[in-house]
Amino acid sequence: MADTALFEFDNTYARMPGRFFSKLPPTPVAEARLLLLNENLARDLGLDPDVLSGEIGVSTFAGNYVPCGAEPLAMAYAGHQFGNWVPQLGDGRAILLGEVVGCDGFHWDIQLKGAGPTPFSRMGDGRAALGPVLREFLISEAMHALGIPTTRSLAVVTTGEPVFRERPLPGAVLTRVARSHVRVGTFQFFAARQDSEALRVLADHVIDRLVPEAREADNPYLALLEGVVERQSKLIASWLLVSFIHGVMNTDNMSVSGETIDYGPCAFMDWFDPATVYSSIDRGGRYSYGNQPAIGMWNLSRFAQTLLPLLDNDPKMALAMAQQVIEGYSDRYRDAFAKGLARKLGLAGGRDKDAQLGHNLLGLMADNRADFTRTFRGLSDLSGRIEFVTEDRSVRDLFDDPTAFDSWAEQWRAGLAKQGLNDEERQAAMRLVNPAYIPRNHLVERALDSAENQGDLAPCLELLEVLRCPYEIRDGLDRYAKPPRDDEIVQATYCGT
Repeated sequence: MADTALFEFDNTYARMPGRFFSKLPPTPVAEARLLLLNENLARDLGLDPDVLSGEIGVSTFAGNYVPCGAEPLAMAYAGHQFGNWVPQLGDGRAILLGEVVGCDGFHWDIQLKGAGPTPFSRMGDGRAALGPVLREFLISEAMHALGIPTTRSLAVVTTGEPVFRERPLPGAVLTRVARSHVRVGTFQFFAARQDSEALRVLADHVIDRLVPEAREADNPYLALLEGVVERQSKLIASWLLVSFIHGVMNTDNMSVSGETIDYGPCAFMDWFDPATVYSSIDRGGRYSYGNQPAIGMWNLSRFAQTLLPLLDNDPKMALAMAQQVIEGYSDRYRDAFAKGLARKLGLAGGRDKDAQLGHNLLGLMADNRADFTRTFRGLSDLSGRIEFVTEDRSVRDLFDDPTAFDSWAEQWRAGLAKQGLNDEERQAAMRLVNPAYIPRNHLVERALDSAENQGDLAPCLELLEVLRCPYEIRDGLDRYAKPPRDDEIVQATYCGT
């Protein structure tokens, strides 16, 4: 099969030293069938959707065919999993085919998830079930539409083979696209082996690919650390501003590119509670909604430790430099979250009172079991004029004690009045940051169940189309904006590995 029009690879990671990965091809599957193709993403990558949906493309997405120029490999990394050190993890069911240069001029990884066992599989089968693959496709596309940095999903193919978990499930392979699959755990892998040469090579690779401006700094490796801290602080703030809970914020699940990666037991909150946990494996609540900022700092501290040999020849000086950057994380996160929260409230965000007003609302929402998404979207529709407080019912009725909202709303309107914006301008701006639709857990689970157990992809496709335009209210989609009924509440989400 001629595949000259499929991908044009430029594989920078494959040119790294051999100890960075294990080269091997994907394991072929019995019967590849294309289920989903992200045509918009394909075009952004300079790829032809018609070719990708043809025989060569589908065979490539399944791992049955290695296209010209690909250099398939499984990446080595380590990591802290729920705080416990694991010296060797690596891609146990993912194979990096190679890198393409997108229309934006950046390199993008093309990776197959569920492509078969690798030397890092640790007794696993290297495969993926259809449900978790579709979950990642749905939620990563939702995150992209929400404006949150994320890995993307290019394609889903079914394999014609079962995978065995608690029960047999239909198998699938996800083609994932990322600016980079280098993780904090990748640096930890070499730091644990005291391989300073590999650390330098890895850091140089990340700088060249992700933070080229660091090359101009007096200390490029310190600039690298600052860049990763900046990206992660903004990323985690953006998660909390839409009620997202990652679920497994292990260091091997934190990408140095600042993209959200590894959508396992992730979920979006309905009723606001900072202690919310959905992940079935997070029994202690380590990765709860409210703990995510602190865990981000913990993970970044582990990253900083790996860079110490590169920062300065004097260990004490290197440690002081790293500590200064890490200590700045909290201010960066708080600033990003405060500004984002102010925008959600229609406020300029330059005053301490604005920040306090936002935190006061979150406290009231937690005390009164108010739906996170509907509360903020509802505020986007309210008038800032005191004579129109009768319109507040749409929001105040979301609170167990509606009167708790009233005094807060009075302060909010006072803040709005000082800005001088008319209602239409302010409401329009708020609707651009307060989504009407999120991947509510009960809707996601229903769509996945339909696809996995009934062979009906229609609910997934409909949900996907809703989530791709999260800020635009559309007729006939009310059920996608509502929280679950009592009998629809999802108590736990699962990794699916």
